[in-house]
Amino acid sequence: MLQCTAVAQVPYAETLLALATMEGGPEHPPDVVEAEDFVLCELADHGETAEHAAHLWTADTPDDRDLWFLWSGTGAHRVHRLDTLRLCPAVLRELATRTVTTCAYFDHHPGPHSFSVTDPLGDLIAAHVHSEVRRLVSEDDALGAPDAPDVPDTDTP
Repeated sequence: MLQCTAVAQVPYAETLLALATMEGGPEHPPDVVEAEDFVLCELADHGETAEHAAHLWTADTPDDRDLWFLWSGTGAHRVHRLDTLRLCPAVLRELATRTVTTCAYFDHHPGPHSFSVTDPLGDLIAAHVHSEVRRLVSEDDALGAPDAPDVPDTDTP
């Protein structure tokens, strides 16, 4: 399933307060959020009845509660809230590769778990970054290769 594409501006003052007062929050909240930050809904594409949600901070607490920004509506009709929510307990176990993937969303989130959501834009950006890294590495290899022996130019009279 594709990721939701809803975007919202983070309420700066409220977010600073939430980060500063949450258990396990950052030591310096202004390092985490800026006045003009926007977030993308991380959930799977969903209907208008479900809130959009973006993860803001992973708390350093034993009860696995993270700060989320949740919103619905748009423009002047947008309503939002900041809430510390428990992590979703769902896991995906792949027996063939012996990998375990945990859901990155909050408990009782709407729609499918994070491991079932694809982000085509994120995949496109990742592919671009990987191709640029390969290009830079190949350029470095070409520059670091031993020089070819000097061969006289035979085209000049």
